Amino acid sequence: MGDGVMEVELVVTPSALSCIKNEWGFGDGEMIRVFVRYVSGAEVPFAFGITRDTPLDAAVTTVAEPLTFYMESKDVWFLDGKSLKIDRLGENIIFIMT
Repeated sequence: MGDGVMEVELVVTPSALSCIKNEWGFGDGEMIRVFVRYVSGAEVPFAFGITRDTPLDAAVTTVAEPLTFYMESKDVWFLDGKSLKIDRLGENIIFIMT
């Protein structure tokens, strides 16, 4: 059953990239960490967030010119082997696991 390495993919749509650059103020060459955070005791108590950061132990990385997005090893558990697409819906950035 393979070597135990999760085959996850991080995808950033052009629409999301445009929003992150133009409306959120991220600049060329920046490293953007996608992380998992606790938000409540609801049915799904965790959510994704993004922040400027420097990778320590990146498990998955994708370059969406001119930005680099990554997730640390400590956060990929939440994907449960699925891939993550970062997209835009209206004014919002959304995270879709597929």
